Amino acid sequence: MNGQPSMSGHKAPAADPIARFFAAGEGDPLTGAFTARVPVMPWRNATPVPPEETAAVYADALARRREDTTVAYLHIPFCHNHCLFCGFFQTVWHPDLSAPFVDDVLAELARAADAPLVAEGPPIAAVYLGGGTPTALAAADLGRLIEGLRRHLPLAADCEITVEGRIHDFPIDKAKAARDAGANRFSIGVQSFDTTIRRRLGRKASRAQIERALGDLLALNGPAVIADLIYGLPGQDSRTWQVDVSTAMALGLDGVDVYALNVWQHGPLAKAIVRGKLPQAAVLGDQARFYDEAVSRLVDAGWRQLSQAHFGRTTVERNRYNRLVKDGAVCLAFGAGAGGSAHGLSWRTIPALDRRAEAIAAGRWPIEGIARLPADHAARTRVITSLDLGRLDLAALEREAPGVLAAAERLLANWRAAGLINIVDEVMTTTRAGAFWSVNLTSGLHAALDMAAQGTATRAA
Repeated sequence: MNGQPSMSGHKAPAADPIARFFAAGEGDPLTGAFTARVPVMPWRNATPVPPEETAAVYADALARRREDTTVAYLHIPFCHNHCLFCGFFQTVWHPDLSAPFVDDVLAELARAADAPLVAEGPPIAAVYLGGGTPTALAAADLGRLIEGLRRHLPLAADCEITVEGRIHDFPIDKAKAARDAGANRFSIGVQSFDTTIRRRLGRKASRAQIERALGDLLALNGPAVIADLIYGLPGQDSRTWQVDVSTAMALGLDGVDVYALNVWQHGPLAKAIVRGKLPQAAVLGDQARFYDEAVSRLVDAGWRQLSQAHFGRTTVERNRYNRLVKDGAVCLAFGAGAGGSAHGLSWRTIPALDRRAEAIAAGRWPIEGIARLPADHAARTRVITSLDLGRLDLAALEREAPGVLAAAERLLANWRAAGLINIVDEVMTTTRAGAFWSVNLTSGLHAALDMAAQGTATRAA
């Protein structure tokens, strides 16, 4: 039987579960190690709880105190429009939705406040208001939502409270309301400063408007201000990307995040490109060069690389929520379509506003579904976090998942030879090329964890 080609183009036995994670052995590893990205699925191998048991299982989780580091996530699902690059669009914004939604969330928080899962355990280290577009909320509603979080949740004295948003609906009076209520970090989805590229993608603010608005946020002299940039956008070339990075560096931001564009199959961006309404997005090789350019310039200028994609210029930027949630922290979830986890479970809140409101009004928890995490979830989390930081303790991974290093031996040798990783004293570190392809390395090690788990199960049988 003929083997299936791996992502690097090599032939391998069809039954080999790690075959597609072998890197090409020749050429530049930065631009050509793989022919595609393999997305990481954090909840892979989780076992869904039957719907009829969901309420009881969640109630049991609520009745048990937390013992581990904890964060909270609140999902605000509204967007003025569906930006073409985004795979998270949920609900079209209308001003009449603001107050009722916040009322529902505050009721949800008040009911949960006395549950041991919420009230008992370590103080909550970070809260993230994500979306969607949290800054779509009216200023008064955004302020009382943040105040409600602080009132109902046991937050640490130095808790990081992030408000995610976009310039279009975040005027300075709303930013002040968020700051005065307790927000201390603003994460702004800039994507690109180039006006032409932005408007092709459904973003409304011009370069001048973005620069002015970010300057106003920085002038508040309080919350950290972070800008998200995307590389690989349609119409973006090396010159426009370099200008984006230069602009971000010159503004005096506390942090900047650089993300690779994902073109979601059958999504609006993919359809627009196929129909010729937009230029082609950058190929992977160009994306790799853009990433390398940004990292080099930021690090050379003294910015701290906090993770694969996050960079801090000042110590005000802690990137705490992003780091802790990837590290497997307990996550308390509120709002419409938020994901939470604790006590070996993961769950999602109801995303539909009408069904969510009905559940809350009826005294039910607005939980859409719940699953039991696999036995090796801690090892999977270690891989995700460690590769995001560029350093994995292989001995610790083996202790958590016996047999994983034997399963991954061929992969590690291949990646080392290809220039993606180094291994010294049982610690694996990624090169710049390995950092760019970190999702592939993570997925490859997760496949090795699957092999190790199957071997353990076979021996036990």
